[in-house]
Amino acid sequence: MLPLTPAQTVGPFFAVLVPERGRLALVTDETPGERIVIEGVVRDGIGHPVPDALLEIWQANAAGRCNHPEDPRTKGRDHTFDGFGRVHADAKGRFHIETIKPGSVPGPRGRPQAPHLMVGLFARGLLTRLVTRIYFEDEPWNALDPILAHVAPDRRHTLVAAHRGAGRYGHAIVLQGRGETVFFDV
Repeated sequence: MLPLTPAQTVGPFFAVLVPERGRLALVTDETPGERIVIEGVVRDGIGHPVPDALLEIWQANAAGRCNHPEDPRTKGRDHTFDGFGRVHADAKGRFHIETIKPGSVPGPRGRPQAPHLMVGLFARGLLTRLVTRIYFEDEPWNALDPILAHVAPDRRHTLVAAHRGAGRYGHAIVLQGRGETVFFDV
């Protein structure tokens, strides 16, 4: 049997309700917290950009709270930040996310997780959504994070955005092959 081609799988995706291709701003002027920018790229297994990738981002606010009715730590909705957005990669596979650095959230058995963004990724050639995380290189909580602790030490770097100074981070998501990003089965 021949392998599936991209046209036989998920995508291409169309930028419906995505105001500016390649860019996403999750914050307003009123949103409390440290402003950050994550500039990244999505690449396939041979290093080519994936121009039609769609990334869903969700995260906690600066206090580590999620605007979710099942988060018992939330005393009320943070109307300045909902922690969710979508961004389409541009023609060169690049994406740009303006947000706040999330606070630590509880993980398995109540252990704190390092600040991170959850990412759902859709693109041609994929049969289902891929789920990964973006952690921050300059975050001391990474050493104690229970999820990162389950990732092989030589693969952890695929989940960590490089700190470029002044609230800026760079990150590559690689779909397969050498340097493949760690994806989670959720």
